[in-house]
Amino acid sequence: MEVNENEINALISLLDDTDEEIVSHVTDKLLAYGYEVLPLLEDRYLAETEKNLQNRIHEIIDQIQHTGLRGNLADWARNGGKDLFEGFFILTKFRYPELNKQYINNQLDKIKLDAWLELNFQLASLDKVRILNYIFYDVHGFKGNGDDYHAPDNSYINRVLETKKGNPISLAIIYSIIAQRLNVPIFGVNLPQHFILAYKDDSKLKGTGSFKGNPYMDYNMTGDVMFYINAFNKGAIFNKWNIDQFLKQLNIKPQLMYFEPCSNVDIIMRVCRNLIYSYEKVNDTERIEGLKELLAIMAPYGSVM
Repeated sequence: MEVNENEINALISLLDDTDEEIVSHVTDKLLAYGYEVLPLLEDRYLAETEKNLQNRIHEIIDQIQHTGLRGNLADWARNGGKDLFEGFFILTKFRYPELNKQYINNQLDKIKLDAWLELNFQLASLDKVRILNYIFYDVHGFKGNGDDYHAPDNSYINRVLETKKGNPISLAIIYSIIAQRLNVPIFGVNLPQHFILAYKDDSKLKGTGSFKGNPYMDYNMTGDVMFYINAFNKGAIFNKWNIDQFLKQLNIKPQLMYFEPCSNVDIIMRVCRNLIYSYEKVNDTERIEGLKELLAIMAPYGSVM
């Protein structure tokens, strides 16, 4: 829809009308423009001094952003959720709608470059992980946020990159994004009560090129899981027996899904559930309802949990 600046400004002024029917009609027209009208709305919001009008503009901005977010998340999940970064970025915009994608990508690429300078394609898998751990935890200082474990910001990519603190799944997501961009096959595993990473057999990848890699890798790639990584505990390496023991302690019957990589849609759904739990602890009902809507959007494309 083509945006006429004078028309938009005239519509915005009508939001202050005393006739609620007129306000409702104008609101619907502005919402129909979608993202294209956001810059004008944001400029007017910042310049406006009348509080009631400013509040109505803000509500429309929120509705446009959240409608666009829901559509983007639905498209991402419907198309297989191939790019984990994309899904995590879209979900983060739920709380930080003005987030700049290129800025976040640049931060990730800086970590990737530091790892690339240290890696050798002929290294054994364990040695690759040791280097990734050194770059991720020692050089860049990432660590598990044990002091404020359930804080919502532990589940948003921009805040984890800024504070260098996160929960098991957010640290695992960033770690695996970096690894996959380096052509290192590390994927998320939906273990109950603790999200972990799996390193799949990379023997088929040897000699295929360099660590430039692709933006992402397919978690269904051929190959068995070689070992597991605990991103919350400085990249500690462990094996299937450790998972068996963990499940016994929880009195949970072992299932294949607890040992094999899961889809990116399942990962972002789990982040969404974590956020709902975090906001329940502070009784933020508005955000809880919004996140439940996003969870419902992804549900048809995820596994049953």
